[in-house]
Amino acid sequence: MNENDAVRKATLRARAEIDLGALRANVRSLRAHASGAALMAVVKADAYGHGALACARAAVEAGAAWLGTATPQEALALRAPGAGIPADVRVMCWLWTPGGPWREAIEADLDLGVGGMWALEEVTAAARAAGRPARVHLKADTGLGRGGCAPADWAGLVAAARAAEAGGLLRVVGLWSHLACADEPGHPSIEAQLTRFREMVAYAERQGVDPEVRHIANSPAVLTLPESHFDLVRTGVAMYGVSPSPAIGAPADFGLRQVMTLTASLALVKHVPGGHGVSYGHHYVTPGTTTLGLVPLGYADGIPRHASSTGPVLVEGKLRTVSGRIAMDQFVVDLGGDEPPPGAEAVLFGPGDRGEPTVEDWAQAAGTIGYEIVTRIGSRVPRVHVNDANDANDANDVNDVNDARA
Repeated sequence: MNENDAVRKATLRARAEIDLGALRANVRSLRAHASGAALMAVVKADAYGHGALACARAAVEAGAAWLGTATPQEALALRAPGAGIPADVRVMCWLWTPGGPWREAIEADLDLGVGGMWALEEVTAAARAAGRPARVHLKADTGLGRGGCAPADWAGLVAAARAAEAGGLLRVVGLWSHLACADEPGHPSIEAQLTRFREMVAYAERQGVDPEVRHIANSPAVLTLPESHFDLVRTGVAMYGVSPSPAIGAPADFGLRQVMTLTASLALVKHVPGGHGVSYGHHYVTPGTTTLGLVPLGYADGIPRHASSTGPVLVEGKLRTVSGRIAMDQFVVDLGGDEPPPGAEAVLFGPGDRGEPTVEDWAQAAGTIGYEIVTRIGSRVPRVHVNDANDANDANDVNDVNDARA
């Protein structure tokens, strides 16, 4: 029995079920949206809370040619012996700080995002020490105002990169940027950034840069901006079946299915009279005689405290609402007199097939975005990966899981 099988068979306080069949299907749908561009599956932050290695392998099985991470440590883990990522799959990391593991990254054949002169100097020194050229993607700040080289400094960065390339210390294999408002269709910054990106790419190419890929499209741009696809698209939250923005549409509008289902086992069910205060501060008081269910998840597990008194939960086929404050390890739902047994399943979110809340429902309840809901689910909640085999028909995988839950 492997670890996943053992977790499935155990009675758990809580679990996050990760449907890799749905993830593979999502990757295929996103590839169909990508206008022929290659697809980078972004698995930073432990694959947005879904488990980086399992999700990376599933994405590659579905046709992702690239993997993307933020930190070099995340990328190095994908190149570690036994990770199961084919050597011909490119792995890129882009969030560097001075003194980072540049040499290790070069020796592991990672692709390195470089957005400033200090980073170019460090990667060049590391390449000299490693005795092999680094694969570098020069990042342009086209208007996000975060990482990347400002337009005024672009000429200097390109010139320095070309000099290092001529010296055999690096290859500029990518030119890239990031969109600020792609999740707001029609925002004027979108066209302004695309124009600036084309200009900065054209300048670099006039100086002799010959990139393998040019890329700027994130999840919302993949779904709504075909003119942004260039050679490579970077799919993050959409790959996990979460919409980048309600303004763009629901996951189903793009052929996507939510990958994570979060459940817990009720730890206690008890009768209480009317007028009974519930949880810290007594922000909820029972309106009459009722039953209360204790859900053993709290903000230490990533359940947002901002969803106190608003977060939706499905228990025994009925939608309930968090009653009062969400505490560190637990919260309460008013069961309205129903008496499910201890151990009964409480579904915080899932794809919605059984009428359960979705990630977006929790995002609205907490006043945040779906990205944060899935990414913040903590390490105390085991990830149980289902449909892990590279089956011929993932639709059957998904149906099998749904049948098992029915």
